[in-house]
Amino acid sequence: MKQNFTILFDLDGTLADTAPDLMHAHNHVMKKFGYSTKSTNEIRNLAGKGANVMIGRSIWNQAKKEFGKVDDEIIKKEMVKEFLSFYEKNLVIESKLINGVKEFLIWAKNKNISMAVCTNKQEHIAINFLKKIGIYDFFEYVAGHNTFDYCKPDPRHLTSVIEILDGDIKKSLMIGDSETDANAARDAGIPIILLEDGYTEKNTTEIYHNHLVKDFIGIEKIVTKYL
Repeated sequence: MKQNFTILFDLDGTLADTAPDLMHAHNHVMKKFGYSTKSTNEIRNLAGKGANVMIGRSIWNQAKKEFGKVDDEIIKKEMVKEFLSFYEKNLVIESKLINGVKEFLIWAKNKNISMAVCTNKQEHIAINFLKKIGIYDFFEYVAGHNTFDYCKPDPRHLTSVIEILDGDIKKSLMIGDSETDANAARDAGIPIILLEDGYTEKNTTEIYHNHLVKDFIGIEKIVTKYL
């Protein structure tokens, strides 16, 4: 076991502000299927749990009464398929890295820290996104919503990646922006650095965390305490 220190990152709202491009994909689908569109801030609240939940919650909040449950599920699947198809073609139009991310990744790489992404995006979309935005090569592994038979907030999403990296849970850290990340880290026994203004409907006071930061500027000072 090499037991390098390991840092796991969420993607949406943590490494990058992806809400503008998610909003365009979401609203494309909503218009096509006759539902109301949403603002970027509303999308931030929906984005952290993946496309199915984003589309599902958006529909259920304004569900048309004439739809039965079976019809709803069929339509939701069609909408998710359309969403993913549109989003894959428009991954990095307005999305941008969170302030300080690139500098922190360079710092961590120089410290020989193992890094991986644990996201509820589909794996291939997450990989394509990381490549397009220019930070894929910093990571040793990318685990998406469909990589395992489970995903965040299930702690195994995190612990399985640490095991794959030949790491040690006691020498690991999670950086995320929502209760989905925080609950997974808490249940895995991993400290979490929580970003403010995350992709969640909850206030930071309602979300478990060990450290709270605005962005990645100066975050290495926190990480150094664990090395």
